[in-house]
Amino acid sequence: LQAMSDNEQDWLALRPQEPSPSQCCGSGCKPCIYDVYEKELAQWERAKALQDKSLLMGKREQSNNSELNPDAFAAFCVSSVEQLTEDTYQYKFELPGRSSLRLSLGQHIVLRGVVNGLEVQRAYTPISPRNAEGYFEVLIKCYEAGLMSQYIKTWKRGDVVFWRGPFGGFPYQPNKHGELLMLASGTGLTPMIPILQSITDDEEDETFVTLVGCFPTFDKIYLKPLLQDLARYWNIRIFYVLSQESSLEKLPQSYQENTYTGHLNEDLVKTIVNSCRRKPFVLICGSSAFNEDMSRYLKAAGIEENSCFVF
Repeated sequence: LQAMSDNEQDWLALRPQEPSPSQCCGSGCKPCIYDVYEKELAQWERAKALQDKSLLMGKREQSNNSELNPDAFAAFCVSSVEQLTEDTYQYKFELPGRSSLRLSLGQHIVLRGVVNGLEVQRAYTPISPRNAEGYFEVLIKCYEAGLMSQYIKTWKRGDVVFWRGPFGGFPYQPNKHGELLMLASGTGLTPMIPILQSITDDEEDETFVTLVGCFPTFDKIYLKPLLQDLARYWNIRIFYVLSQESSLEKLPQSYQENTYTGHLNEDLVKTIVNSCRRKPFVLICGSSAFNEDMSRYLKAAGIEENSCFVF
């Protein structure tokens, strides 16, 4: 029985992840992220029915040109690896010449990894500015037992990895919303960064932004220098919520007044919503539990569902 359940777990780990509705940008991408998922699910179901994992190792359409494409995986070279916290890394990839990825805001790309001869795919959002030329960067949290994490942890400079996309995204338009409230947990920060940077880069864009970043401890806040730079803009406020810090006394002075300890709960969400300068449009990104909690708290704070977007 144990062997059977282990086998079941092996297969479950290889099952393609169903995209969340918010990952579909609704702009008629071909193939849509759902088309890709349906095709991969059918392949997985066939392999499972036949108990033949080699069927998941089929030759994918792929290109050795470093040009992003939603239909086929393209090869990109790792140019640098930087460890940010004990389990989070920033990876930089080369693009040919002065080309750029040309992503829409908050769009993600899909990584393909092969672990023990088996294929795994996961979506990540680049954090480099949209106009970055010759490179793009991705922030990735590696999990102890994660299949993809085992593959990613082996990366070093000069390695070639395969990406496909882009998919999803938030259809942001300058000055459309008076204020954006961004609620991000951990690497849920990643789709927020390009949107923030597009606002600060555009002198005509007067959108207010309140970003709330939730992390376990002060040491685990990602991209501190970048966030501090962004917080200097007149229209950007950044708050931190640290679930495993008991006191703010040890924090640098500059962080003490905009940091809360504990969890981002209903009361704190209400306080932050009420402190917004205008009625906010809310962007949410985190685990599914975090996203559900935030949607509930926002409703209690008087924010309608049509004023929220979940990545």
